[in-house]
Amino acid sequence: MFSRTASTLSPAFRHSTRPWFHAAIPHSTRLTPLQARLLSTETRSAIDKAVGSAPVVLFMKGTPEMPQCGFSRASIQILGLQGVDPQKFSAFNVLEDEDLRQGIKEYSEWPTIPQLFVNKKFVGGCDILMSMHQDGELAKMLEDEKVLVPAEG
Repeated sequence: MFSRTASTLSPAFRHSTRPWFHAAIPHSTRLTPLQARLLSTETRSAIDKAVGSAPVVLFMKGTPEMPQCGFSRASIQILGLQGVDPQKFSAFNVLEDEDLRQGIKEYSEWPTIPQLFVNKKFVGGCDILMSMHQDGELAKMLEDEKVLVPAEG
């Protein structure tokens, strides 16, 4: 789904063909190489498709069954505690594709993983989820968005 496109141009060549790049931007406001990279149309399209694949989408390190970092594990636990309907949930392992791993950060303009989207809207990372979980905002939002397991009865 997330194919890799390798550039045949070296970073040194790209910078030598853009001598104005560093001269035009004051040192204190220069973009990092990650920020300066443009998200390809192909990667943006693939991420759009992933974000729209389910009402609740988590980009994480590892899988829900085997998270590969503590923040991803905590995010999965929070979603479970909140009662998110598994039929309305999808997760994407960013460790499987470097374009996805970097691209999702550019797509959401959020520097860390995991990242949660609900009904195609970016919610935040683990720190935001934790805060929203603790103060009740997450429960209300998930209920309003109708992504919880239906109550029996």
